[in-house]
Amino acid sequence: MSTDASEMAAEASPIGHGRLQWKILIGFIAGLAAGLLTYTFARDAAWVDTVVTYITGPVGQIFLRLLFMLVIPLLFSALVVGIAEMGEVRALRRIGIRTLVYTIIVSGIAVTLSIALVNLLRPGRGVDPAAAQELLAQGGDNARSIVQASTEAQTGISQLINIVPSNVVSAMSDNDILAVMFFALFFGVGLLLVQTRRTEQLKDAIEGVFEVAMRLIGLVIQLAPYAIFCFMFNLSAQFGWDLLVKLAAFVGVVLLALGLQMFGVFPLLLKFVARKSPLEFFRDTREASVMAFSTASSNATLPTALRVAHDELKLPDRIARFVLTIGATANQNGTAMFEGVTVLFLAQFFGVDLSLSDQIFVMLICILAGIGTAGVPGGSLPVIALILGGVGVPPEGIGLILGVDRFLDMCRTTLNVVGDLVCAQVISSTSSADLAEPSA
Repeated sequence: MSTDASEMAAEASPIGHGRLQWKILIGFIAGLAAGLLTYTFARDAAWVDTVVTYITGPVGQIFLRLLFMLVIPLLFSALVVGIAEMGEVRALRRIGIRTLVYTIIVSGIAVTLSIALVNLLRPGRGVDPAAAQELLAQGGDNARSIVQASTEAQTGISQLINIVPSNVVSAMSDNDILAVMFFALFFGVGLLLVQTRRTEQLKDAIEGVFEVAMRLIGLVIQLAPYAIFCFMFNLSAQFGWDLLVKLAAFVGVVLLALGLQMFGVFPLLLKFVARKSPLEFFRDTREASVMAFSTASSNATLPTALRVAHDELKLPDRIARFVLTIGATANQNGTAMFEGVTVLFLAQFFGVDLSLSDQIFVMLICILAGIGTAGVPGGSLPVIALILGGVGVPPEGIGLILGVDRFLDMCRTTLNVVGDLVCAQVISSTSSADLAEPSA
């Protein structure tokens, strides 16, 4: 998105972000401790069912419903604005198209890599099957009712055809997320191609929806500490000490996936496509990496990334400004990988066997969501929750991973920012002929 959109994302962020993260951590630890104590000393007590049924369960469900309520306007407006903001594609012509193709391909590689790792290492397997099925039965009906269209048994060519909605209003009412995202991308391309006064007004209106949705997400996230306490109490009271082992395995797989993308895929792109020394590149971009890790915000790191691209990498300003500004929200490899790992991990944890078509569905949504994930704390929560419901996994399972999300957010933001700089380097190195042409 443009700088204006980046500023808008920053403005939409909740006040007291740092305090909120501490509150989330406290809620996570308190819920985990209370649940483990209950599991150890009062596992079969009657009051536990009463607390879960009338207190912790409803609080968590209300939090999830608020997220689901906002997911369609959030994703639709974010994707439309994200594509429409590529107005410079006309000026940059082949450079802009090359950037878009690069983003889709590299994001696809990132998500494929992360999903392959989860299938290979299976960090979520091994919990008590009876307990997993019991909790799955509690949340499964609600999840399927929220995303009914996504859970219909469709395979092969039928599944591919249904990505294109015959009625977008019906797709939205059914929460058919992939069909809605396809329409949003298609609509965004239309806004990109039709440059008139009226379409500018329409884009401003959709951008307003995006801004309101982000602000509301920020308000909902303020409830996260209480919801996470409830989620963790329910999960730990049911699964006990196995939860800690699985949580450590989840963190390890996420870090491994991010590391392979950072130190495997990116160096190959730099060396063989950009003809740039990976060691030299990482040395030149260390300032942006440190800023991204410390702030956990691509938008906050954007000024530093632009300066590094100009002063250290010596990239053309015209390409660097375009790629890095768009990439701050549209080239989020780390976020896409995290969403993919989280969904498959929780599916394994709850004993849900995902077919190949289900995993392709997860991949496509993660790649598309990387273009329009909201630039606010917890902006990927609606996407993760909706994907979970779409493949028949209780969405309340996200409480399991939110306590460690702050550290993982710092790591994946670093990957996002470095990935944007790699993209700028690759596009600059492969666009020497286009650079010689005057801009439109």
